[in-house]
Amino acid sequence: MDTAESIFIGAGERPQNLLLKYANRHGLIAGATGTGKTVTLQILAEGFSRAGVPVFLADVKGDLAGLSQAGTPNPKFADRAAKIGLGDIGYAPSPVVFWDLFGEQGHPVRTTVSEMGPLLLSRLLDLSEAQEGVLSIIFQIADDEGWLLLDLDDLQSLLAFAAENAREIGARYGNVSGASVGAIQRKLLTLRQQGGEHFFGEPALELPELMRTTWDGRGCVNVLAADRLMETPQLYATFLLWLLSELFEELPEVGDPDKPKLVFFFDEAHLLFNDAPKALVDRIESVVRLIRSKGVGIYFVTQNPIDLPDRVLGQLGNRVQHALRAFTPRDQKAVKSAAETFRANPAFDVSTVITELGVGEALVSPLEAKGVPGIVERTLIRPPSSRLGPITPDERREVIGKSPVGSRYDKPVDRESAHEILGRRAEEAARNAARAGNEKGAAKRGPRASNRQTATEAFTKSMVRSIGYAIGRAVVRGVLGSISKGR
Repeated sequence: MDTAESIFIGAGERPQNLLLKYANRHGLIAGATGTGKTVTLQILAEGFSRAGVPVFLADVKGDLAGLSQAGTPNPKFADRAAKIGLGDIGYAPSPVVFWDLFGEQGHPVRTTVSEMGPLLLSRLLDLSEAQEGVLSIIFQIADDEGWLLLDLDDLQSLLAFAAENAREIGARYGNVSGASVGAIQRKLLTLRQQGGEHFFGEPALELPELMRTTWDGRGCVNVLAADRLMETPQLYATFLLWLLSELFEELPEVGDPDKPKLVFFFDEAHLLFNDAPKALVDRIESVVRLIRSKGVGIYFVTQNPIDLPDRVLGQLGNRVQHALRAFTPRDQKAVKSAAETFRANPAFDVSTVITELGVGEALVSPLEAKGVPGIVERTLIRPPSSRLGPITPDERREVIGKSPVGSRYDKPVDRESAHEILGRRAEEAARNAARAGNEKGAAKRGPRASNRQTATEAFTKSMVRSIGYAIGRAVVRGVLGSISKGR
């Protein structure tokens, strides 16, 4: 049973509880498909919510939306509850807030191109080292000029500007090749076609929205609809990493709180690391290692522990391991690796038990007093209080309609940024050039008795030359950053 200090996970030879004081030491939920990882994630999310801890999780298959609805009596769950001494399951919904990058199954989630930054954006676009360098130059130009990079239009406009003025930009920032710019533009086009344009813009998500509690002290469970998002795994992984990085940068240090400020569940965690460059893996490791002191707990959900880098895996203190199958050499390696990460129990062989676990069973090893890993126990996981499985569209709409977030993110806002500024400058330069050309043409067509210039003709030509020189000089100054910043 839950207490003020712990979350009840299940029981075997003895009850297994996750101590809230050590819940920010991160965790791992692993196991093969169909072994009960979703139920474990669900009961932990419910437990954190009851303890007043906000939760963020990605709903990859649509199953976790059931957190918003009360469960219904189930003989199988009732039998399991009796076996572990739970008593009354207490069917009840959790306070859920739905989010969706595409704005279809929840409140829209947006960030700006500037907030994403060149490193994560390069990861999202799968850029080469040279292309990443060009993108970094683009961000520096925007920063120096005070041009906002809010959406994909801003980024594409600035890339086009850089390509047209490559020589002048190269003299100050470094080489900007047309080939690199073209490659980035093509990948931005692909990102648009995949729906990525919905992710960039304003109003951008304010992180306090994810850290709400209800009037009765429960933490809100933020459920991100990720079923469609999984069609673009790079966007999914980059979004989660961006969110984690933003929290790390904005939250204050809190040391070791009595309970976490926020808990993240990263389902399909291997997507964060697939084909990721070393710099990005280092960034993830650094954030995971340091964000604990910000009061944030991260729980990775994946099929095999070996899907995660050793440097990350070593920082996950609270572990729940569901069944693994040892059919292939890789599977056998995963079983051995998982067994070696637990504090051994002399009552059984961990490697053997991992392959024998039934659905709803797991090997559980939470951190105990002073942060010491507990002896691994074969555990029957408690049944959830909320519905297990998806919800209907009408039920989703009802939850969204009662959401504390309201409608503040529903309508996009398009304020002046790089795209508008560069477009206006181009139009102004075109008008000035046309005006100068017309004046020059009129001067040439004027009647003259001889080849000698009158004072009026000389003055007109002088003015045309001055205007042309001023226009040229203004363009160069705009490129090199000498014009007013326009901030």
